[in-house]
Order: sequence, then C-alpha cells, then structure tokens
Amino acid sequence: MNFETYPFEKLAQLLENVLPSNAYEALSLTIGEPQFVTPQFILDALNDNASLLNKYPKTAGETVLRDGMLTYLEKRFYLSLDNTQIIPTFGTREVLFNFPQFLLHDVKDPVMVFPNPFYQIYEGAAKACRAEVIYLNLNASNDFQPLIDETDLAKADFVILNSPNNPTSSVMPMDDLKKWVELALKHDFVLMNDECYADLYLNDPVPSLLNASLAVGNNDFKNILVINSISKRSSAPGLRSGFIAGDAKILKEYLVYRTYVGCASPLPLQEAAAVAWADQEHVDGFRAKYKRNFEIAKEVLGVDAPEATFYIWLKVEDEIAFTTRLYREYNLKVIPGSFLGREGEGKGYVRLALVYEAELTREALERIKLALENK
Repeated sequence: MNFETYPFEKLAQLLENVLPSNAYEALSLTIGEPQFVTPQFILDALNDNASLLNKYPKTAGETVLRDGMLTYLEKRFYLSLDNTQIIPTFGTREVLFNFPQFLLHDVKDPVMVFPNPFYQIYEGAAKACRAEVIYLNLNASNDFQPLIDETDLAKADFVILNSPNNPTSSVMPMDDLKKWVELALKHDFVLMNDECYADLYLNDPVPSLLNASLAVGNNDFKNILVINSISKRSSAPGLRSGFIAGDAKILKEYLVYRTYVGCASPLPLQEAAAVAWADQEHVDGFRAKYKRNFEIAKEVLGVDAPEATFYIWLKVEDEIAFTTRLYREYNLKVIPGSFLGREGEGKGYVRLALVYEAELTREALERIKLALENK
C-alpha cells in the first residue's frame, strides 16, 4: 500500500536542516494533544484497578465501561442508547482505519467521501480499501462547510463528516446535520461523524449527528454512526478510550469483525475510562482553559474564537515559508495547512493547537505575532 507520509513526518523533513533560534525555548503547537494534567480521580481509578492486568479484556468491552459511555451520551446529548447501539474501542484512530475495511470489503469499486483538509487516517483507510475518494473541500468560500453534491453522493458508499472540524475548527449547524442524515437515507450510504471535539465547545453545546438523526425521525439510526474519544475531553489520550455508536444492525456485524482485530482495551484502562466518561464536571474545567486560550489569541493575534475545538486555522501568505521561518527565528513549530489537505486545500494556512496552559499559550502566540509583523 502506498500511504502518504504523515504530516508530522513531513514537518520533520521540512525542518531537518533548519537551525532553530537559541534565543527562545522550544515550543510546539503541532499536535492535538492536551498538555494539561489528567484529573486525579481518573488516575486513582487506574491505580486502584491495576491488579486487573491478570485478566483478558472482552472485545465488546466491560459493562462498567459501556455504562459509563451510555451515561455520557445521556448527560451530554440526552440520548438514550442501549448496548446494541455502542461498541467501546481503543481510541478512534483504529476505528477510522479498520471500520471502512469492514464496511467496504464486499463492495465492488467502493467510494469514500470525506472533508478536505482532513485527519490523515481517513485517507489511509481509503487506500487500504482501494476506494475512490471524493473530497468535500473546506475553504473560506464555503465558510469551511462541506457542500452537498448529490451527483457525487449518489455514488458514495461511506461518508465521513468531522464536526467540530480538525483542522479548520468549523462546526456544522443542526439543520445541516439533519440534511446529511436525510441524504444518507435517500442515497443509502453509511454516514459517520467524527465527534472527537464535540465536548470542546466554547459557549453553546454542539449537537451530535445522532441528535440530528432523531430530529428527522430516523429513530433507529439507520445508516448513521458517530465516533468519539476521551482523549481531548478528559486530557487523557493515553487511556485510548473511544466508541462507535448508532446503527445497531451495522454494529452487530462490526463487533464480530472486531474479535479478529484484537484491540480490546486493558481492564485497568477501561475502569479509568468508565469514570471519566460518566463525569462531565471535569470537562467544564478544561473547556474554561481552552476558552481562555482563545481569549489570549484574540488579544495577541486579533483572531476570533471558533465555536469549538482547540485549533486556530491561521491564514498566512506562504504556509511553508512561514513555518520554516517561525522555527528558524522563534523556535516554534506549527503545521502547514497544505500538509493536511490535497488538491491545494489548506494552502495559505497553518494550524495552531492551543493545548498549553495560558502562560505558554501567550508566549507561543506572541512569537507568531512577531513573525507576522517582521516579514
């Protein structure tokens, strides 16, 4: 398989022979990895259950974890799902890679549709499936919203949405989500929303695609799936806890497939993840931190905060030159937007991940301001 080089490897190659300024301490706004301390109650649950390492975990996930996830869906989205409508997963990256292979294995000439720019695992999955890809281009002309072309959708087998979006931070309105559900039913494609940033809203809570499904009367979530992860909401990416939820008919067969994948989460991690999923209060604290970071970004760079995520999609003249100069002169790393897109999308942007405490965030943004002013 001819996989594209991952964005962070591309960045390493770009900066390989660039000597960073020793006038500044090294900082990086590249990876969407929260730099806040994981809450103590989650760590306690992990430590208290370390003895469970002597047992094999179930592929389907333990009851305690499923209950925690179902509690989360009820508290956060007012969704009353049952165990046939959810599968715990080892984060969401593995799902995004192996679910399309499961879904499209018996489809002749499969077609996948997803946003552009995008989280690169979408593309990797398409390559593994030998699928044709149709891009939903996100740019300033469409307010970074996926435009609907029913001619393309009529050919689609699997569509991935990503709202709130990485890297552009755009959020799809409820009415648009409902339209996508109706299109999935009309053209009979499976529709998945990657909702890993759904809890990182700054003001009003953002809806789930499952809410949109119920709103149009698709009460059994036919053709509709969502994935979500604990990594961002709980500052616990090392727990590798995620889920896929929605259409029970699809999930029943996918669970059988997963018994062969062999990526069940260790029991101590499941116990820790269970208490994290069931609790919303600690997430409020993290949201406050991200909101403060965006207030700093407004003060320093004059950029408006998005509705959700911890990313700034910053427009620059030349993203490659800017990234290189920022590292050379200010010892700060960012990701060029063109590394995250195809066919020219992402060009002229850099992605900033505001994942630090306020003091370091301000320091990083002040360096960016200097780079923009001193061209």
